[in-house]
Amino acid sequence: MAKMKKRADLPQKICATCGRPFAWRRKWARDWENVRYCSDRCREQRGRSGA
Repeated sequence: MAKMKKRADLPQKICATCGRPFAWRRKWARDWENVRYCSDRCREQRGRSGA
């Protein structure tokens, strides 16, 4: 079985909406290059102005 990586060792990106860093998730493995938002909420807020 593959050795687990520590969360700190995973690749990170900055969310295009909220500006917070977020780490790679297994469900994004095939599409990591196109992931821009940390959550569904941020993805829905992308066209609206923030607070």
